[in-house]
Amino acid sequence: MAVSLTLVIGNKNYSSWSMRPWLALTHNKIQFQEILVPIYEEGAAEKIRKHSPSGKLPVLIDGDRAVWESLAILDYLAEKLPQLGLWPAGPGARAHARAIAAEMHAGFRDLRMATPMNLKREPRPIELSVEAQADVARITAIWTDTRRRFARGGSYLFGGFGAADCMFAPVATRIRNYAIKVDPISADYVEAIYKLPAFRAWREAGLKEPWTAPYDAI
Repeated sequence: MAVSLTLVIGNKNYSSWSMRPWLALTHNKIQFQEILVPIYEEGAAEKIRKHSPSGKLPVLIDGDRAVWESLAILDYLAEKLPQLGLWPAGPGARAHARAIAAEMHAGFRDLRMATPMNLKREPRPIELSVEAQADVARITAIWTDTRRRFARGGSYLFGGFGAADCMFAPVATRIRNYAIKVDPISADYVEAIYKLPAFRAWREAGLKEPWTAPYDAI
């Protein structure tokens, strides 16, 4: 499917926000140009502002339109390409998907700060704060409740891979790379994310990147 789109992203090893729309496009075999800006290199801020009004990544360029923020990009793609079914068709399931995607977009700061995305990290546990543990508990509760209600035998939150899965996919890397223990349903979901061909392509590219974040070097 030929679509004239450009997605500007950060490092695949580190940029959880960039992963989300990239997975949506790649999984659905939508043609797009990728521009990768190493976010920890000198001059990165200036390079990013050439594309993104917010000065942050990712940003989707569609002709003279620029759409930034991962969730806004997913919504834009869902409207532009409704045949992809990025959101569930049923109004109840769709409302639920939008609610949990928005919760992921806006929340879980303590877990984010405690477990920065790093695909190269050798899996090993760390001591999580009470607040970060509460984030894990809420996320896994979302996963188990959603899969029980809406998965209908599929491997992802609403059966097939969709926008809500794009929003939660980076959390799967945190669960895996920080060896966080989760319930069996959540563990199966993490495994399903890791088996997704689009995710595997992102991860393999991230593992080959030469760049290192300052905090990672320390």
